[in-house]
Amino acid sequence: MSAARIGVFGLLGSGNLGNDGSLEAVLAHLGREHPEAVVEALCGGPEAVAARYGIRATRLHWYRGEYRTASRAGAIAAKGLGKLVDVFRTAAWVRRQDVVIVPGMGVLEATLPLRPWGFPYSLFLLCASGRLLGTRVALVGVGAAPIGNRATRTLVRWSARLAAYRSYRDGPSREAMRAMGVDTARDEVCPDLAFSLPTVRAPLGAPGRVCVGVMDFHGGDDDRARAEEIHRRYLDGVIRFVRALAEEGRPVRLLTGDECDAPVVAAILGAVGSPLVTAAEPASLADLMKETSAAGTVVATRYHNLICALKTGTPTLALTYATKSEALMERMGLGAYCHPAREVDAERLLEQFRELEKRAPELRQTLAERNRVAADQAESQFRALTAVLFPAAPDEDRPGSRPGAQAGPDVHDRPDAQARPDTRADARQETS
Repeated sequence: MSAARIGVFGLLGSGNLGNDGSLEAVLAHLGREHPEAVVEALCGGPEAVAARYGIRATRLHWYRGEYRTASRAGAIAAKGLGKLVDVFRTAAWVRRQDVVIVPGMGVLEATLPLRPWGFPYSLFLLCASGRLLGTRVALVGVGAAPIGNRATRTLVRWSARLAAYRSYRDGPSREAMRAMGVDTARDEVCPDLAFSLPTVRAPLGAPGRVCVGVMDFHGGDDDRARAEEIHRRYLDGVIRFVRALAEEGRPVRLLTGDECDAPVVAAILGAVGSPLVTAAEPASLADLMKETSAAGTVVATRYHNLICALKTGTPTLALTYATKSEALMERMGLGAYCHPAREVDAERLLEQFRELEKRAPELRQTLAERNRVAADQAESQFRALTAVLFPAAPDEDRPGSRPGAQAGPDVHDRPDAQARPDTRADARQETS
């Protein structure tokens, strides 16, 4: 039997550390369980993915200016043509694969500004091509949320319905898809894929050191009219908080999770103007874990900044902008330490921070216990995925069959889809 051909799909290699961390988790699993597999990517940053992970990578969009605003007639026409060309490009790429994995990421949500003809359209092309061509598409540990825009909601709903396998990184994600009309009865809920990565730690830094993870935050897809107001309020609140820490003589380390966060870091450094406030330049989730493990406490906005801090057992306060952050903090036993990113109140944030520090020893013990459970559940998810997508004895006698090919009915309707370990998050009260 020839080696399995496995595709990975998403906005990978585009500067978002969380997305790339999810890819790293899947590649590590494939390396352990399917070392003979031939892996390639259809992604946002093919050059970066190929160089970093040593796999073949193809650009997600034919039109290179896909994520630039098109105002001139030529650019609009090129973008429109690109949508048509991508139908055939995506189908040709999917046809080469036995299985396609969408590794984590918030691919079924619009908690940040999103246009329906951008990534939602690309995901729909992937899932539709998979169903038509007999290639199983697996949405593994993905995030979902209620979507206001009708066109985006429709594309997301049909993408989920056409996928052969679905699992979610939290209970609210599964509930959001159920509310959109997707049958989620057999869909798994497991911790984010990043919890399966090795935990990387560094020696504790200067006494009282605080890591502050920042974000180029402008609200969600439904906040476009107030985007600048939300951003100013967020930035002003974070600046006030960081300045207060620096005035107390506390070393502050600014963290990012995406290339687009750099202007926020520059604004904070310029406004505070203290040598105690410095900025890290993380290139991976491992780098983020080193930074957060060296801190006594962490205050962070981006979802994977939070994961890295919690995974290293560092007491963390979340500036939340979506239900996913609140669900994560609740799962890890820190649900009381959430503060809304849309309405940062520096004084209230400082109060919560003081309380967090007082309970630090207790919270470190809680995080150690929750991390053990999360790591076990993340590995259980990979075992369930393997059982469904890579059956030990595929039906080679079926006409037109090939390893991993989809016969037509959704894999959720197959008997083997039910043989999964009982690791659903809502079945464990301590991690829900």
